[in-house]
Amino acid sequence: MLHGVPRALTRRLLAAVIASESVVVFFGALVAMSLDRTEGGSGTTWLVLGSILAVLCVVDAGMLRRPWGVTLGWFLHLATLVSALVVPMMFWVFVIFCGLWVVALVQGHKIDDLADEARRRHDAESSTGPSAT
Repeated sequence: MLHGVPRALTRRLLAAVIASESVVVFFGALVAMSLDRTEGGSGTTWLVLGSILAVLCVVDAGMLRRPWGVTLGWFLHLATLVSALVVPMMFWVFVIFCGLWVVALVQGHKIDDLADEARRRHDAESSTGPSAT
């Protein structure tokens, strides 16, 4: 799923993944700042850009109810991949969190389907069950 509004459990799993990624992205911004300072730069640019990316990850965690929330999450993963040009270890952050994102989408969808099926079964049993007299 590249876009759309995920159902309840899928949305929670995706929010947990992207919010956790925000913390790691911010730490990556601190590393980029330190690397730039050792090379004689101020490091402020990398810290600001990384902080914006981290804040956007948190914002996306809350915006997954919107049709563009999942799409924004994919773009944030791509931005994390691009940050590997500054801090090469961010490539592994991308791999891990993109993998978790895909697992959350797939498994969350399956669990939401099972929960819907169980809810329908329960509703059918309660409507056809013995009536109290």
